[in-house]
Amino acid sequence: MDERQALSAFGALSQETRLQIVRLLVIAGADGMAAGALAERVEVSPSNISFHLKELERAGLITQQRESRSIIYRADYDALGGLVRFLMEDCCGGHPEICAPAVAVAPCCAPSGAKG
Repeated sequence: MDERQALSAFGALSQETRLQIVRLLVIAGADGMAAGALAERVEVSPSNISFHLKELERAGLITQQRESRSIIYRADYDALGGLVRFLMEDCCGGHPEICAPAVAVAPCCAPSGAKG
């Protein structure tokens, strides 16, 4: 992940509703969630959820896939892990072993079968 991508991702996550959406999608795992279910959970209107989902997708943090009549949204675990790695790659003044536990968490967080 480069700095431009990281800034876009952090910009998208700096809004409360979008952060809630990403957290819900991480919890949902590979099953993901439909836009309507997300709107209910974060208590926003359908048009409002669409706006937020577009911003998160544009930032590369979520993906969408049509399944029958629904569009299912999923967290992009590769992108989220890349964001964590971006933050940690230069950490600890040249002593990466200090941050190794935090960096190690990023790739293992995606549940089996997660689509990213």
